[in-house]
Amino acid sequence: VALLVASDIDALCACKILQALFHCDQVQYTLVPVKGWQDLGTAFLEHKEQFKYFVLINCGANVDLLEMLQPDDDAVFFICDTHGFFLQLLSSHLQIKLLIKQDDDLGVPSYDDIFRDEEEEGDDSGNESDEGTEPSGKRRRYDEGAVERRIERQRAKREWEARRREILFDYEQYEYHGTSAAMMFFELAWVLTKDTKDMLWWAVIGLTDQSVHDKITHMKYITDIATMQRHVSRHNHRNEDEENSLSIDCMRISFEYDLRLTLYQHWSLYESICNSCYTSCNFKLWTLNGQKKLQEFLADMGLPLKQVKQKFNSMDMSIKENLRDVIEESSNKYGMKDIRIQTFGVHFGFKNRFLASDMVHSTAALLESTEKDESDGDNFIKALDSLSRSNLDRLNSGIDLAKKKLMAIQQTVASCICTNLILSQGPFLYCYLMEGTPDVKVFSKPVALTLLCKYLLKAFVHSTRNKRCKLLPLIMAAPKDVEKGTVIIVGIPPESETSDKKNFFGRAFEKAAESTSSRTLHDHFDSSIIELKMEDRSKFLDALITLLS
Repeated sequence: VALLVASDIDALCACKILQALFHCDQVQYTLVPVKGWQDLGTAFLEHKEQFKYFVLINCGANVDLLEMLQPDDDAVFFICDTHGFFLQLLSSHLQIKLLIKQDDDLGVPSYDDIFRDEEEEGDDSGNESDEGTEPSGKRRRYDEGAVERRIERQRAKREWEARRREILFDYEQYEYHGTSAAMMFFELAWVLTKDTKDMLWWAVIGLTDQSVHDKITHMKYITDIATMQRHVSRHNHRNEDEENSLSIDCMRISFEYDLRLTLYQHWSLYESICNSCYTSCNFKLWTLNGQKKLQEFLADMGLPLKQVKQKFNSMDMSIKENLRDVIEESSNKYGMKDIRIQTFGVHFGFKNRFLASDMVHSTAALLESTEKDESDGDNFIKALDSLSRSNLDRLNSGIDLAKKKLMAIQQTVASCICTNLILSQGPFLYCYLMEGTPDVKVFSKPVALTLLCKYLLKAFVHSTRNKRCKLLPLIMAAPKDVEKGTVIIVGIPPESETSDKKNFFGRAFEKAAESTSSRTLHDHFDSSIIELKMEDRSKFLDALITLLS
């Protein structure tokens, strides 16, 4: 079996679960990280001789795979992908097996709307010539009937085709995410009664990744959290009677109603408040007023500055005990009603405690590390390793990288807003990070740039007085490779409570590139992320404005 795994946290977690399952059954496999479509094509070519089975995690469902890879007839693809689906996969082949949840609302059109049987069309054509012996009056009348029937048939076919085009366009126009791949593999393991606590924790991280990187709606998150909560209590119940529940290397997962402060248990409370999107946008920390408000907030909680600014671990126990309630109470006064969020925490042994979101930030930072000049493959393996509980050092190094990344995001957001870098272009907002901006290298990576994009849009919505701008989507561009002269461009949907998180930029980017023949690379599995030649930027944007107006 060849395992082709996309570079995102959810895919890494799903990969860990699948590896554990293969390990149970002694299945031999080869793991190949794939960054984009080109990687996928290359990986397939390299491995198609020796493997018949290919498992694709978080890649491959939103194109016509058989058309793209031209595999032999005996190759079989198992695809588990949270991106929206490409229709050919639903109709056809025995070669492609999709793993999807029955109750996911994918909005997939029905088979009859898209595929039409050929037999229906040719049924009346034979009746017209064999009536030659009858009186001509009768024949003429009959001919008129046949002609009318044929015209009627052609009209129906034209209508059906027009409707098919419309349905397909509506379906393929938006990109959105379904259930996390890690959750699906966990449920598979559960059905096979091979699920372990580690697998459960990975599934939780996969789901949290979707929430942290804003890929699913809040409603979907809450529903999935409830599902995971049932599994967690089942596991904890199963372990109560076992001896090892007190041993040092045991692992306890618990449902938490915790704070939306990023990495606060591994940082100082002050820095976490300053660098968390939720609090920094609500206080508008890039303004002097916001800084003042933050000081008032800390005073309102009655926490000494000395305690707030030192490492969370070193804070007085008396303060830590009811910290969450104190913070929640003050947050309500300052209009931050949902400072708490449903999530899960884990204890490894006695002293290591992590929240699911800590794991997501740490793994993402390792996956896209720009510190040393290491290959993407090395980073992938490091990120994968950091998910094992035996590798806490690696996990902690990821947390340090994540702090740097969050600080970089925070500073970039502040400078973009203070220097008015966000321009309203009509149908969307646009922001370009210049070459030479501090930390610009961090944002040449897709996950980091997408996260920056989300933070920036939230911050902009909080700071602008223009009502129209509050409802616009945001496109962001950053230098990708200076030598090649390319920029990376990300588009995200508008920021709103009710947003369905559907992203229409993928289709729009393709159209705009086509109409201006811009040199673009649509290589990412998320179609709303593309690369573009520097000098084609302005004509590409003009085309987008025209297209979306």
